[in-house]
Amino acid sequence: MENLRYPIGRFDKDKNDYQLEELLGFVVQIQSFPGDLAKLINGLTADDLKKTYREGSWNVQQIIHHLADSHMNAWLRTKFCLTEENPTIKPYDENAFAAGIDYGFNHAASYVLLVGLHQRWSLLLLECLKTPELLLRIWTHPEHGKTFTLAQLIAMYAWHGRQHLAHIGLALQNQ
Repeated sequence: MENLRYPIGRFDKDKNDYQLEELLGFVVQIQSFPGDLAKLINGLTADDLKKTYREGSWNVQQIIHHLADSHMNAWLRTKFCLTEENPTIKPYDENAFAAGIDYGFNHAASYVLLVGLHQRWSLLLLECLKTPELLLRIWTHPEHGKTFTLAQLIAMYAWHGRQHLAHIGLALQNQ
């Protein structure tokens, strides 16, 4: 079950000693994410979109909508981190979002949103890499009761995208 839930492994929330080269790699992953997603979802049938990667998991369509919601939140967290002193972000209930009526809508709008969002987000993150002290700016997650740096956010969302690409790949292998 752990391998299905975390096919690329769990994210280490405590790591914060990222090197600039490593962060550049993460930003490139964020930048290329929509194209990587397109390779998996182009040409999917309605039945394919209903497939899940494990019992009780979200289906492919829900994952695509989740990615749009989650990465919009990450974009806002990035902006708050850069424009405020130690902002406390607003967490949200991902499962409640996934149960929403809009997760039954066609995934195309969420995909298009991801394309524009990732273009803008990755350009901003590339600029941040030019000023390393920005990578040390912090934000607080109230559910975890701790602060995180912008560098950690970059690493986390590069991981998040890869994690859900793996979920979609597993779901599409399920008959």
